Amino acid sequence: MWFWWFMLISSLLIPVLMITAGWFMWKRPPKKINSAIGYRTSRSMKNINTWQFAHHYCGQLWWKIGWIMLLPSFVIYLPFYSGSENTIGIIGSILVTLQCAVLILSIVPTELALKRSFTNDGTQKTVFKEK
Repeated sequence: MWFWWFMLISSLLIPVLMITAGWFMWKRPPKKINSAIGYRTSRSMKNINTWQFAHHYCGQLWWKIGWIMLLPSFVIYLPFYSGSENTIGIIGSILVTLQCAVLILSIVPTELALKRSFTNDGTQKTVFKEK
């Protein structure tokens, strides 16, 4: 039983990390562009506007995805409570791999949003609305 609890808690780490880090990126992003902490890609580090935009966008995305992944990450383990350690390990490995993939793939929509909103030199694109 201890292994089941260990794997359950381990599998909840990524969704909890995404919720927590997402909230901080969204609500309290790093004030200055730096190479140590934050959403750091060449496009997001062009200037302070791209930096703030990327943190706001990715932070909201991580926060939402983290909450969406939290419940299924818990529920997946319930049928395997009295399962073998091998089965629980396999389920945990698959789940954590999928969670990592979601975490990494969240870069794609963030970079696309940056590309839609800013030119290659980091200037914000103007949006014209019809009256």
